[in-house]
Amino acid sequence: MYEEEGLDAYQKYQIAREEEPLQPGDAFSLVRKLLHLNDLLEESPVEVILLSRNSADTGLRVFNSVAHYGLDISRAAFCSGDSPYRYISAFNSHLFLSTDGADVRQALELGVAAATILPSNTSGTQQELLKIAFDGDAVLFSDESEQIYKDGGLRAFTDNELEAVDRPLSGGPFKPVLAALQQIQMAFPVGEAPLRTCLVTARSAPAHERVIKTLRAWNIRIDESLFLGGLDKGEFLQAFDADIFFDDQEAHCDSARNHVATGHVPHGVLNV
Repeated sequence: MYEEEGLDAYQKYQIAREEEPLQPGDAFSLVRKLLHLNDLLEESPVEVILLSRNSADTGLRVFNSVAHYGLDISRAAFCSGDSPYRYISAFNSHLFLSTDGADVRQALELGVAAATILPSNTSGTQQELLKIAFDGDAVLFSDESEQIYKDGGLRAFTDNELEAVDRPLSGGPFKPVLAALQQIQMAFPVGEAPLRTCLVTARSAPAHERVIKTLRAWNIRIDESLFLGGLDKGEFLQAFDADIFFDDQEAHCDSARNHVATGHVPHGVLNV
């Protein structure tokens, strides 16, 4: 409505339908499962905040939809057309998700993990177990090795990883997200956390060893690790049954979003 008929038509449309719940979007299942963790723990470690370009007037339909689906979301910023990214740090957020790529890039520049949610035909998994998958280089880790691959190819990349096998990689934008998820996992008895994480990377042996030693040096555990050696990631993500997958490469995201909800992370040398 907004793109085809303009702002005035959009405002009238939303206000006229503000009691009509919006349909779930591609991140709905993820949000529902994140909030469910609060039902299982006394300290309620998860908070979801709504950041919107709507005005409070047109955004009322969004809040009514939140109430309709029983989502415990109480804080919001409605910016009447302006980008809401500037409120991310003020809310002390670990993760920003949006369909607006420009907002996502600005959030990443602020040092906040962020991803562009891509259109997907998936409806989200029905199980209560929350599963989040991450790419490695330029997502969990810095893009330093990806830069070497871009400049010198696979041989230069492999030689570098073998030479630097005992030198931990620097953290990427999603390292704090993985660390926060691990803190939530640790609040549950061993083996009983309703949350699993997975590394899905194009790396293979022998470049896998530096990744394993890096996570060990960070004192961060990841539940499953898939070293695919360039194989298509989509079917593996479907087998893991991920609620969402984060990757910096658009080609991998295009494959993944046919199977699971996917967030493109426009970070690193491949997104310059």
